[in-house]
Formats: sequence, structure tokens, C-alpha cells
Amino acid sequence: MKQTGLKAKDINKELGLKLTKKDQCILKEDTHKILYINNEPSFFYYNGKPIPTLKYLQTHERLKKVMVDMGAVKFVVNGADIMRPGVMEIQEGIAKNDVVVVVDQNNGNPLAVGIALLGTEDLRAATSGKVIKNIHYVGDDLWKND
Repeated sequence: MKQTGLKAKDINKELGLKLTKKDQCILKEDTHKILYINNEPSFFYYNGKPIPTLKYLQTHERLKKVMVDMGAVKFVVNGADIMRPGVMEIQEGIAKNDVVVVVDQNNGNPLAVGIALLGTEDLRAATSGKVIKNIHYVGDDLWKND
């Protein structure tokens, strides 16, 4: 596994964070390219773009949310893409190809990170079909990678 130490100021520039010199930033590359901040897996790279991990999203709000009903949870956490019938709420301002977090209806817990296949209005108008491509979910290799 390749590890590279990074400067907090460089991470702040790239990701718009407010890290200090005391924050430890390490980029680890193995099967995934993961940015660890203070030993927590915080961002992973997908198509060269940094995406917040689910563990990071448990304590930081960085992405627009899509809420699914409890019947969809078991499918989402097994890696399934999100289908329109399971979607209960859609946050304003989502554009096609935006990275979004999928949360459950009861607790609002992050279940998955995905790519929106439609914008907010088209998502609301749709009645069936795949609407979010699942790229990271609870229990996947990235989730277990810490």
C-alpha cells in the first residue's frame, strides 16, 4: 500500500475544508485511493474526483440528500442502485451527475453515496426506473477499509 503525507493547506484548497497544521492528512492507495484525515477515512477518489466517505458524512453535511423508505434500505446497503419507487424525499438543487448521499427515512442515517442520474425536477417527475447509481455503501470494501 502506497502512503503519501499531504499538507492541510493543500487539502483545504482542493476540498474547501478548514483543516489546521495539526490535522494529519494521508493519502493511501491500494484497491482504492482514500484520503485519511486524522486517521479517519474521509474522502475516496472516484473518476479522479474526491468524494466524501459515508463515515465522514456521519458527522459532516457535505452532499445533497435523497431519502429512501425503509423497504429500500436492505437493497441499498447491498449495493443496489436506487430505484424511483423507493425514494421518499429529494432535496432541492440536485443536478444530473451530482454526487448525493442516500439516507434512510426513519433516522436519516447515511446508507450510500451515489451519482444522480436525473436532476431534482426530473427525479420528482419520474415514477419508475433507476435514479441514482450507487458508488459506495455501508458494508462495501471502502466502508471496511479502516
